Amino acid sequence: MSSQAPVLECRGLKKTYRSGPLEVPVLLGIDLTVMAGERLCIVGVSGSGKSTLLHLLGGLDAPTAGDVLVQGRPFAGLGEAEQGRVRNRALGFIYQFHHLLPEFSALDNVAMPLLIRRMPPSDARERAAHMLGEVGLGNRLTHTPGELSGGEQQRLALARALITQPQVLLADEPTGDLDGRTGALVFELVSRLHQEHQLTSVIATHNLAFARRCHRVLRLNRGTMEELVPESLPG
Repeated sequence: MSSQAPVLECRGLKKTYRSGPLEVPVLLGIDLTVMAGERLCIVGVSGSGKSTLLHLLGGLDAPTAGDVLVQGRPFAGLGEAEQGRVRNRALGFIYQFHHLLPEFSALDNVAMPLLIRRMPPSDARERAAHMLGEVGLGNRLTHTPGELSGGEQQRLALARALITQPQVLLADEPTGDLDGRTGALVFELVSRLHQEHQLTSVIATHNLAFARRCHRVLRLNRGTMEELVPESLPG
């Protein structure tokens, strides 16, 4: 693990949702620094705000108060187009529900972020085919997401997240909908690719056995965060 510089930070991060006249506070002032090369795990019960925090860190939602800094730059201070460029180039996302494009092949799903960059289609698909090979889907290039198993869909989502060679991987419950064996295989894959691609990873999960294998573990509870000792978690 490197400790050169923080690549992702948040300061005094708050998020409150409104439902009619009601205000529902989710995050009450989170301070977090993620160092280059770190594999950080965020745990907490369902509804504790794990997904909310990841969406804020990735610029997919705006905080009620506080700042998110990507590579030392306040995200809120960037224009909309520049925010999109940062998301496309510096950040890779794995969502709990994949958000794959059902009508496109696995190859085109993975190539899409490069096509958005206006990379020539032949180059984008060549890189996508290589990335799919890295996640064990080299023989599934022409299959649509609906023709893949749950574990294969998650590997496809991982390939799409890494195709842009991001610095930071944000993974929201990457094994949440998978059975135990398939989930373990996906986590092993995420861990291997973290190492091989020299990533910084922030992983939200309810699986404490997976969490204990990360460099740091933080638990969200009632809008605040505490640090846990990974070795103290159940294996």
